[in-house]
Amino acid sequence: MIKKILTWGGIAFLIFFVAFRPDSAANVVKTLGGTVMDIAQGFGDFFGSLVA
Repeated sequence: MIKKILTWGGIAFLIFFVAFRPDSAANVVKTLGGTVMDIAQGFGDFFGSLVA
């Protein structure tokens, strides 16, 4: 029951955030995407160093 409430609350917060702060929401997504890409690049460099 708690999980369902938290899930719907999170979805409602995301909708509110995107609707009333679209620039901030876009910056958050852009930052998270950059972080994920940096992590992936680090893993790629690590495994590339193991093979070479």
